[in-house]
Amino acid sequence: MLPEVPVHAVQRGNNRAACFADDADLAFYLHHLGRLVGEEGCALHAYCLMTNHVHLLLTPEREDSCSRLFRRLGLLYTQYFNKRYRRTGSVWEGRFRSNLVQTEGYLLACYRYIELNPVRAGMVAEPSQYRWSSFAANAGIAEDPRITPHAEYLQLGGASSDRRRQYRALFGEGLAPELLNEIRLTTNAGYALGSETFRIDIGRKLGRRVYRGQPGRPPREDARVAAQDDLF
Repeated sequence: MLPEVPVHAVQRGNNRAACFADDADLAFYLHHLGRLVGEEGCALHAYCLMTNHVHLLLTPEREDSCSRLFRRLGLLYTQYFNKRYRRTGSVWEGRFRSNLVQTEGYLLACYRYIELNPVRAGMVAEPSQYRWSSFAANAGIAEDPRITPHAEYLQLGGASSDRRRQYRALFGEGLAPELLNEIRLTTNAGYALGSETFRIDIGRKLGRRVYRGQPGRPPREDARVAAQDDLF
């Protein structure tokens, strides 16, 4: 992770099993999410709690802010869930999956991707009908103290009413299939979501490749250059 670079993070239930059985479970998780994001130095911009996974859009203050948040929240929720349902073992599949997100042109797409999850799953017809996401807060339907608007969101309008109206307008049509696939791929693989320039910059800062490589063996050339290119 990189400080001040937005992160789209997903954590799934173990073996893709349900991690929330009823509204009480969802309320418990959401309450402690709101309590811990500030303690661990994360700004929460969007979220969606699904039956067997969660999506969070965060901006961390420190390199370890996201990992500390998920570790504390995951342990707390596992203890609660196991005690309530008289079970043992991990609730979660393992470490959360994530991608770093370019602000310009991609961040608001991640907002929409996250809050449209229940619609794509056929659970509701409109995102406003789903109680366990940040759509109501970002669209101006309800207050949610857990949410911190990102600067890109604030640029939607000078007044809060204008921003909320413009935000709702973004949901007039779904995300393009190509963008949906790109968000899924980069999140599952831990790549960066953004332009080529953004990916190269992030790769240099992290010291590893953050985009999908080309299939096949690289051409035989200077090994040092080839190794360096593989980082980005």
